[in-house]
Amino acid sequence: MTSTKRDFNAEAATWDEEPRRVKLASDVFRAIAEVSGLRPAMTALDFGCGTGLVTLQLASCVAQVTGADSSRGMLDVLEEKARSRSIDNVTTRLVDLDRGDVLEGSYDLAVSTMALHHIRDVPALLRLFAQVLKAEGQICLADLDSENGEFHANNDGVFHFGFDREALKRALSEAGFSDLADSTAAEIEKPSADGTLKTFSVFLISGRLRT
Repeated sequence: MTSTKRDFNAEAATWDEEPRRVKLASDVFRAIAEVSGLRPAMTALDFGCGTGLVTLQLASCVAQVTGADSSRGMLDVLEEKARSRSIDNVTTRLVDLDRGDVLEGSYDLAVSTMALHHIRDVPALLRLFAQVLKAEGQICLADLDSENGEFHANNDGVFHFGFDREALKRALSEAGFSDLADSTAAEIEKPSADGTLKTFSVFLISGRLRT
């Protein structure tokens, strides 16, 4: 599948105005909290954080959270939200894997919500997660179950039409993760390309870095 890069900077200012996105973030965060045992001493990485809809929920539960995204516009919105709410344990990092950027830091938990299908080389990203997680660090990945390309009205910047859960768990195992489990974290109802209302399921796969 070929794809051009989507301009998330242009969408950042109005991103949170879509109730569907806000609900998805709440549903995914709830699923993360159920499996990860969030603790006040933890450090977390939210990869593909966008405007921080999950990041800011994590911030209320952990010591420090870093929001990483390839869109400067998205990170600007997240930073302004954190400032306006006097949240001081959120940092941001501009990371564009297509530009050769890498993940940095050391974390107890890495999460990602609806970002994987925008990543060309998912196995390479999983290896990067393994490099920045502490011993027995946890990972929680939320994304679309396999679909036929109808989720996005415009598939610019989309490299995968969802994922097969078992295939993604195998890739995680190859990257060094174990104790892998999956669940359905959310369902998204939205019009497909032909205008009919369709329901798309979003999984959460969790695991732990092997030592």
